[in-house]
Amino acid sequence: VEPVLATAYSLFVVGSTSLVGAFIKYKQGLINFKTAFIFALPAVATVFVTRRFLLPRIPQNVFTIGNFTATKPLLILVLFAILMVFASISMIHGNGKVVNKEANGLQFTGVMKFNYPMIFLQGAFVGIITGMVGAGGGFLIIPALVIFSKLPMKKAIGTSLLVIAINS
Repeated sequence: VEPVLATAYSLFVVGSTSLVGAFIKYKQGLINFKTAFIFALPAVATVFVTRRFLLPRIPQNVFTIGNFTATKPLLILVLFAILMVFASISMIHGNGKVVNKEANGLQFTGVMKFNYPMIFLQGAFVGIITGMVGAGGGFLIIPALVIFSKLPMKKAIGTSLLVIAINS
């Protein structure tokens, strides 16, 4: 299957399974709807713009060096591979910082302050990536929700499933 079409199929599969997962997390009370929609609005807009305007503007043959021609499908697959490598490295190494007090069994007391401008920007970034490579972006969404929204990990996972379903 040609990679641009494969990314569309991928978005359908990822979106469907995320919607089912989001429904399960909703029943468990593990979705923050306000944060999900603040993240999803720019993401959906940039997915649309990327699929409608950016992808069609990439030429079929991006560049040629000698006998090697880098094509649009190859560019998309290489971009996806690079993202997966960086995501894998970041998950393996981590940064050693505690970003979620609940993860260490500590209780958080006080008013939670969300960094909505950063959530909005991260949503736009994830939308571009989702539109280009057809991945739901969970490996980008969950860290953003934990860091910028200060959501507990379980709630970030549930919220990300809803965002992925909306994006897809």
